[in-house]
Amino acid sequence: MTIYKRFSTYYRHTISIFIAVVLTGCAVFAGLNFDSLYGEAQPQQRMVATTSSQAQHYINDVKPIIDNRCVVCHACYDAPCQLKMSSAEGIDRGANKDIVYQGTRLLAVDTTRMFIDAQSTAEWRDKDFFPVLNERTQSEEANTQAGVIARMLQLKQKHPLPTEGILDDSWDFSLDRNQQCPSVEEMSRYEQQFPQWGMPYGLPQISNHENTILMQWLANGAPMATIPAPSIAELNAIEKWETFLNTNSLKQQLTSRYIFEHLFVSHLYFDDIESGQPTFFQLVRSTTAPGKPVDIIATRRPYDDPETDVFYYRLEQVRETIVDKTHMPYALNEAKLDRIKSLFIEPNYSVTSLPSYEASVAANPLIAFTDLPVEARYKFMLDNAQNTIMAYIKGPVCRGQLALDVINDRFWVFFVDPDLPNMSQQNAFYRSQDENLTLPAEKESNTLRPIANWVKYAGQQGRFLRAKNAYLDEKFENNEHLTTRLIWDGNGTNSNASLTVFRHFDNASVVQGLIGEQPKTAWVISYSLLERIHYLLVAGYDVYGNFGHQLITRMYMDLLRMEGESNFLTLLPAENRHQELADWYQDAHLYLTKHLAGDINEVSSPPAITYTTDNPKHELLDMLKTRLEKVLPTRYALESTQLTNESKGYLKKINQVKGESASIFPELTFIMIEPEDAALDPQLFTLIRNSAHKNISSLFDEESNRQYSRDNVTLVNGLLGSYPNVFWRLKEAELPALVDQVLKVKTEGDYKRLLDNVGVRRTDPSFWYFSDILMMQYKKNHPIEAGILDYNRVENR
Repeated sequence: MTIYKRFSTYYRHTISIFIAVVLTGCAVFAGLNFDSLYGEAQPQQRMVATTSSQAQHYINDVKPIIDNRCVVCHACYDAPCQLKMSSAEGIDRGANKDIVYQGTRLLAVDTTRMFIDAQSTAEWRDKDFFPVLNERTQSEEANTQAGVIARMLQLKQKHPLPTEGILDDSWDFSLDRNQQCPSVEEMSRYEQQFPQWGMPYGLPQISNHENTILMQWLANGAPMATIPAPSIAELNAIEKWETFLNTNSLKQQLTSRYIFEHLFVSHLYFDDIESGQPTFFQLVRSTTAPGKPVDIIATRRPYDDPETDVFYYRLEQVRETIVDKTHMPYALNEAKLDRIKSLFIEPNYSVTSLPSYEASVAANPLIAFTDLPVEARYKFMLDNAQNTIMAYIKGPVCRGQLALDVINDRFWVFFVDPDLPNMSQQNAFYRSQDENLTLPAEKESNTLRPIANWVKYAGQQGRFLRAKNAYLDEKFENNEHLTTRLIWDGNGTNSNASLTVFRHFDNASVVQGLIGEQPKTAWVISYSLLERIHYLLVAGYDVYGNFGHQLITRMYMDLLRMEGESNFLTLLPAENRHQELADWYQDAHLYLTKHLAGDINEVSSPPAITYTTDNPKHELLDMLKTRLEKVLPTRYALESTQLTNESKGYLKKINQVKGESASIFPELTFIMIEPEDAALDPQLFTLIRNSAHKNISSLFDEESNRQYSRDNVTLVNGLLGSYPNVFWRLKEAELPALVDQVLKVKTEGDYKRLLDNVGVRRTDPSFWYFSDILMMQYKKNHPIEAGILDYNRVENR
């Protein structure tokens, strides 16, 4: 009888596949066939109690496979087909054929933010998301034949990836590749046209053991569990913070609004609560009071009108797997709460009314929060400056070429000291400049005249800078502010005082400290600049906006970048300022050259700094590095590795790669070295290529501005970046030979031979084994900061 049942099941299974193949001449017939075979589709109840055996199987056995094999490509806005597999709810939501990153659209589109813009699978179906799990009759046959994920896994098993070499041109790994996004009704045609394109796409098939676990889970109806609830200690901490944030006084309401608009993209956690792995939360606005389930107010931007007189700031648990490209951990504790109270609540000032949510006010923080002390706002952002700057990179986007081609590939960031005299008097000055401080976000998300708007904003920026310089001349005699004392030293304890920004073409990284050799450019950021960048690129940026909105955002960032650079240049002798600008902006467009020659370089007064060499910029950067010496972290220093001193010496030689040789290397190479001492963990490194440009102010034509002869590399200890392009793996004993080969790379052929020796390519049968070791070591080294890496940019070389 058992044999008969097995034969019968196999027979029905085979017949079903045969019928499906016969009737897939078009998607319509396929859809009718699935309906006739398995009934009409409707969302299923897949969530099970967290205490059930099904939930434990999902959490312990299934979810780790999905995280480490699927989420590496399917997370954030750039997930292929908007299929976000980083949560049970995202898997059940399914996919959508619309592309979020569509830079040519004329009108903004509706937002599709997970957990915000819809709260159930049925609501997502109304927004044109189609299932990737079977939503028809729940049987093993239907679940494996009428589900996209199951069919994709089976397709990969039938047509595994080649096990060596480089994949041919039939594979497209470009970010803008033509995504197929088949529904289950379209799967048969997809399987016929693209038999090699099973999942994971362009990577080795998962192991037989992993495949068996996933297929059996799918066959059983894909039962899933939501995340475990916070601990009692965390719930108590949440209650304390929510009580504080929802106090009724006008001073508190304005403070809470300010905190929300600056932390809404951060992952908050309680670092004074002992736990194995912290629980992360996001600050949201809710219609429900503390103690009740969160009901998110889903506005397009954090400063949009909540359209209700009564709402609450709540800490909602992050329900998605932590992925590196969106992870910005921000610690909450008693000391942080006391610090916020000392900055915003305890000082003697009054708030008599709350600012409007009209865009003309809410989009401009220098106007909206004018009642809050300037020094309080500035210190709040500086306390965690890396997080503040990182939000520009990780917050609203996962693919930011249009925004990021406005910055150099590597530069250092310094900050104006918040304890300078007269800081508290600046509010009146900003009020006087309200017409010159408007931001593009005031025009919502459908700006259609970006060039004309740039001219307008450039004029406003010029007027603001001239007024600011006049204000500073009035407040400071004999240029006493133009010294290295202008720069915040972190009060001798805060390592956020200096940052290094690395740009990796269409993504970037922000790290504490001054990493690498002296850069071409540097920024000095003041309060008003820091605030405006946040409201331009984070609070006011709309990834779903139209082409005009995204373009004017990028163009306005030109102005803010030049302001930061100009602040740095004011510390140099006047003649050197012009020399540096000429080098930084070679062949710049006439409109930009005019702006540079006038508004942006208006300061002519000499700094109160004595220079003794013919290279003042080099001297200045050395002086600033000395000033910040106490707070410069060593995390990325090669000296911090556990390899032998001899090996450290070899590693440092890699930084000698320069010019066109450097340009052959990818943006980010992740390196794993197995130490000679077997008791030590694998040592991780990142080789970063820094691409040089004549200027970074030309739109859409980066290649014509490239200066390959000035490219260089920076090798750092640890992993830096979320989107690796290449992986290397070697033993410590092989390091001398590796370095010798790296220094001899002059052609693409040389580079290919290098990868033949140490590369872990897409086709490498050990790819997933290597990936697991890399991720485990990354999480072990940095359990708070680490997240799942993204493999969408892994090269095929």
